[in-house]
Amino acid sequence: MNISYIGLGSNLSGSMSDPQHQLNRAVETIRQHANIHEFKLSSFYSTSPIGPQDQPDYVNAVARLKTTLQPLQLLDYLQEIEDQHQRKRELRWGARTLDLDILTYANFEIVSERLTIPHPRMGERAFVLVPLLELDGHFFSAQGKSAADLLANCADQGIVKL
Repeated sequence: MNISYIGLGSNLSGSMSDPQHQLNRAVETIRQHANIHEFKLSSFYSTSPIGPQDQPDYVNAVARLKTTLQPLQLLDYLQEIEDQHQRKRELRWGARTLDLDILTYANFEIVSERLTIPHPRMGERAFVLVPLLELDGHFFSAQGKSAADLLANCADQGIVKL
């Protein structure tokens, strides 16, 4: 079993739900996979968008899970869930119904066309680091930096616990 941290975000409503409800539905789907165990979810946080500012604020969270899925299998599963939530990949950092990112996977370091682990910008994003610290107050990045130290160097990004 490998421990993975997943970033969750949404700022657009799907067919019948608001962003927070979208995240709850995605969490329930993730938990249903036979190869995902010991799932733990942070609180939800409201954050200002990164990128284009003419979009609604995001609802973000981080999940910690244990899995026997390999990194690309986990990525495929998360993207399948995004597709079920009508995720459109049209504009980088644009509004989205659901965003599920693998932040870390065990101590793996992967750089490929489809996947980079650890997530290359997680250390710059309060909306990742704050919920990550909620789940693991002693989290260290693959580069040996504590999440607390990384957060101290981040802009506030308008993060508010919901």
